[in-house]
Amino acid sequence: MNILERTIADLYENMPQVALFLGDYGLDPLERGITLGLWLESLPDEMYEDIGIDMQGLVENLEEYLLQQLMLQSGHLPVVNEITVIGGRDKSGTPEQLRLTLTRGSVTSIVGPTGSGKSRLLADIEWMAQCDTPTGRAILVNGEKPDPELRFSLEYKLVAQLSQNMNFVMDTTVAEFVAMHAESRMVENIAGVVEEIIMQANQLAGEPFSADTPVTSLSGGQSRALMIADTAFLSSSPVVLIDEIENAGIDRKRALSLLVRREKIVLMATHDPILALMADQRMVIRNGGIHRVITTTEREKENLTVLESFDNRLLALRTRLRNGELIEEVP
Repeated sequence: MNILERTIADLYENMPQVALFLGDYGLDPLERGITLGLWLESLPDEMYEDIGIDMQGLVENLEEYLLQQLMLQSGHLPVVNEITVIGGRDKSGTPEQLRLTLTRGSVTSIVGPTGSGKSRLLADIEWMAQCDTPTGRAILVNGEKPDPELRFSLEYKLVAQLSQNMNFVMDTTVAEFVAMHAESRMVENIAGVVEEIIMQANQLAGEPFSADTPVTSLSGGQSRALMIADTAFLSSSPVVLIDEIENAGIDRKRALSLLVRREKIVLMATHDPILALMADQRMVIRNGGIHRVITTTEREKENLTVLESFDNRLLALRTRLRNGELIEEVP
């Protein structure tokens, strides 16, 4: 049966990916007994203008999304073991003398002033650039040029981005939110995965939350912790970008360890020297280009222990402030 001829209730029960897809566009059908086609036809033109797509385009995107999910489930999507960044040029046209391969389970930090070009680098990787962006960079996947069908797919995402701001608008609990994502990925033991993700998220967050907690009531740190755990266990994207995790109010070291154990290629934009030294290497961005790649040295790793000691002392002071104590003595 054509997907447009199936009722929304039927689709939501048997194909939860449809609910996630529509939710990404901010669409939530209240009437579940009608067919998807009739419901889409009932939406006013203003609604389609707001989401920036017409009905035909929305249906085509949905069909492609479902096909990608089926390919993922059947193992037809490629397993990404490594990506390679081939240098282009900076804003002045100076060539980047670079060919850098990032492998699964590795952590690379990206450092540089605000506006230096960190976002452009990540956009090149996400786009799987082939010398066709302003930087002229090229990205190889598993040592080869990526399949054009995957590169221009609307749904296949090489990079999962965890931004600084995580705001939920769904009226659902933490457990329901994670379960919906797990169902869309067609995992077998949904209850077990939901429990594991919530447990891991609580280990990252500074303040605990329960499975019954509404996602809209989560703090910034709790939201970030939940999305990192969710990405680690359920995201199909092999590359994870974390933007300024130092501002998230979570256990940074544990978060990185979790993503590495799940064999993600982690790229981390940061201004925090502790996080920068936790990485295997760091890219220094300057004037829109990759100025230098520095492998973390043994001496830097030794200094990391000292920096973490300083950080723990600051954390203790923050705790005392939260508890209303006087800071008349500094440890």
